[in-house]
Amino acid sequence: MGDTAGMTVAHMVASGMGGIRTSGDLVARMEYAKHMKLKDAKEFVAKKLGVNTIDMADEVVMRELREEMKLGVVTAVPNAPRGIAAKLNIEELLGIKINSCELFRQQTKR
Repeated sequence: MGDTAGMTVAHMVASGMGGIRTSGDLVARMEYAKHMKLKDAKEFVAKKLGVNTIDMADEVVMRELREEMKLGVVTAVPNAPRGIAAKLNIEELLGIKINSCELFRQQTKR
């Protein structure tokens, strides 16, 4: 399976897990960045978030957790990080590099 097909599958899985509404985006990032299998990526992310894999699919639990951990949410929350600020927090939490964050650092010399 080529990169494009692999990315398509990961996008489908992330969407099915609720994407940013829950934890699908975080799981997909681990699949991409560390070439993890779905089960391993879910377990890794759950451990980093301090929840079980069932809670990772609960929109209410994850909404509160994503706000608390400053990981970004679907709807705007006053004074909450979004966009690149949220991605920088995701990078730190998961211990990965995100291309857009790297580009941001290059452009701002950080």
